[in-house]
Amino acid sequence: MDYKLPRLYAILDAWPFPENQVLFAIAEELAAGGVSLLQYRNKSGNTRQMLDQARELKRLLGGSVKLIMNDRADLCVAAGLDGVHVGQDDLSPEGARKVVGAKLWLGVSTHNPEQLGAADRTSANYLAIGPVFATSSKANPDPVIGLEGVRRARALTRKPLVAIGGITRANCRSVIEAGADAVAVISDLVHEPRKSAEEFLRILR
Repeated sequence: MDYKLPRLYAILDAWPFPENQVLFAIAEELAAGGVSLLQYRNKSGNTRQMLDQARELKRLLGGSVKLIMNDRADLCVAAGLDGVHVGQDDLSPEGARKVVGAKLWLGVSTHNPEQLGAADRTSANYLAIGPVFATSSKANPDPVIGLEGVRRARALTRKPLVAIGGITRANCRSVIEAGADAVAVISDLVHEPRKSAEEFLRILR
C-alpha cells in the first residue's frame, strides 16, 4: 500500500454538526474540492452513532477518499475504513495495529520529541505533530510547538509527518516548508468547504 500522504489531511469533527445531513454534506463538499484523505472524528458520540456515521461516509466517499477513523480501531474495522489514528491517551499503536491488521493505515499523534521518538519505533505508517499554532478545536491543547517544533520532528523521523493545530490558508505553506509532508486542518475547512479545500490545495501545490 502507498503511504504517501497528500498535502492536505482534512479532519471532519462531528460535534459541531448534530444533524447528520450537514456532516455528510460537508464531507461531500470537501471531496468535491479535492480532499483525498479525511479523518472522521467524533469525541462525543455513542458507538452506534459513530459506526452509522462512519459507514455512511464510506458509502458516500469510499471510492475517492481514503477514510481514517479517529481513536476507535474497532469501529475502523467494522465500518470498513482505510485506517485509524490514535492519540497519546487512546489504545497504544501496537494495540491498534493488532485490531486493524497489517494492511490498514495507522497514524499516531505526538506533541514533543520524546513522544515522536517513541511513536517512530512503532508500526505507525505516519506520525502527527502539534499543535503547531494555537488551536480552538481541543478543550485542553498541548503546548504550542511552533515551526521550530515541526523542524525538530522532521529531523527525528523518516516516516510521513502530519502537522496539526491552528493551521490555516495563511500559514500552511510555512508548515510544509518547515518539513511537514501534510497539514491537518479542521476549522479552516468548515466554512465553504469546497472552496476552502480548493484554496488549500492551490496554496500547497
